[in-house]
Amino acid sequence: MGATPIAFTLALTLPEVRADWLQAYAQGLSRMALHCGLSLVGGDTTRGPLSLTMTVFGRVPAGQALTRSGAQPGDLLCVGGELGNAAGALALVLGERHAEPALAEPLLAHYWSPSPQLALGQALRGKASAALDISDGLLADCGHIATASGVALAVELERLPLSAALQGLLGLDGARQAALAGGDDYVIAFTLPPAYLADLQAAGWPVHVVGRVEAGSGVSLHDRTGAHITPTSRGYQHFRETP
Repeated sequence: MGATPIAFTLALTLPEVRADWLQAYAQGLSRMALHCGLSLVGGDTTRGPLSLTMTVFGRVPAGQALTRSGAQPGDLLCVGGELGNAAGALALVLGERHAEPALAEPLLAHYWSPSPQLALGQALRGKASAALDISDGLLADCGHIATASGVALAVELERLPLSAALQGLLGLDGARQAALAGGDDYVIAFTLPPAYLADLQAAGWPVHVVGRVEAGSGVSLHDRTGAHITPTSRGYQHFRETP
């Protein structure tokens, strides 16, 4: 949301005390906290079914927080990096696919250690009209922006930024499907007035235009001719009943 990180709290519920698990968890948590410039400032530890709850605090100038509302027709739809890498890695983690290290390692690194785009979020303050991070898939999360802003978002299939590793593992069609609906990317999706694009890219920020904001509602997918494409999946649905 464009905030500068301050601190976080942790509520940890454990069924039993396992020193090896706690040590490994604490090491991973410490690495990410140091990377993000955060300190653990409180919380609670109790016995019960495993549950981990974190609350993260940040500071942002008044009126400059990046929210899901605010996108306007004519804005560009952008993302802050390659999409689909975590979805590709999941197939490796589950043993559904196997790959040589040159393909597997960059995908698994993205899956196991996603890095929040804090600096990019701060650079977008006062520029992006709406934003969120992609956790459920590009199409699903763009739907949240469209609903909150009262606009339509048009995604262009050929403009999706895809890594060589993901395409090597899944092929072009599979990589595109992972980018559209895979989730767990934690890359920022945002809408941007066109006037800001050149300066952001010139400053080295990984801004990729993947579509546009239009009048209307919902999210649509288009090929290079502008024709509509019906996606096979729109992303993770939190309350969908499993068969």
